[in-house]
Amino acid sequence: MNKIKIALVDDHTLFRSGIASLLAEFEDIIVVFQAANGLDLQAKIANHKTVDVVMMDINMPQMDGYAATVWLKKNHPHILILALSMFDDDNSIIGMLKAGANGYILKESHVAELHNAIVQLVDKGFYTNDIVSGNMIRSFHQQEKNSPNHIKLSEKEILFLQLCASELTYKEMAETLNIAVRSVDNYSRSLFEKTATKSRVGLVLWALKNQIIQQ
Repeated sequence: MNKIKIALVDDHTLFRSGIASLLAEFEDIIVVFQAANGLDLQAKIANHKTVDVVMMDINMPQMDGYAATVWLKKNHPHILILALSMFDDDNSIIGMLKAGANGYILKESHVAELHNAIVQLVDKGFYTNDIVSGNMIRSFHQQEKNSPNHIKLSEKEILFLQLCASELTYKEMAETLNIAVRSVDNYSRSLFEKTATKSRVGLVLWALKNQIIQQ
């Protein structure tokens, strides 16, 4: 049986060791190396180019998960990346998926869910859960009929999509667009329907896929 080769990138040594020990219980997985941050990953990946999945923390010193994910996708595009974080806010999720992560899972997840995430990632090329739906990632990584060529977007709708990828709140977006806050809700509902998405994260992924937002 070919084992799934895993690399763990997290600045907390005890957490890394704990995850490695838990994953060692599964016969289809092997942890080939651990790294404390993105720079450490760069140094170690040179000797482990056959890694299948990198489990990536977000907040790390020297080089965080966002920068490390961008670097990994550029230099080792065949490696799948599973963001492993304690944060479940839109900005963290959007940031990692924009950087190139193929899935997102919380550190509080049960080890069985983590194992399932790794297996699904290798099998399908992406991992979906309650945080990131299948439609979000599929619409980002695959071609669909819902593209700007088939959907008419106004200039303000395009700007709204671009602002969705920022850290602005809906209130701040309303101020930027010079519209009422309730109008932001109208933009959201209209774009959800047009793009067949259900959340701000979904809108950002759709806009990324269709190059309305640049990575």
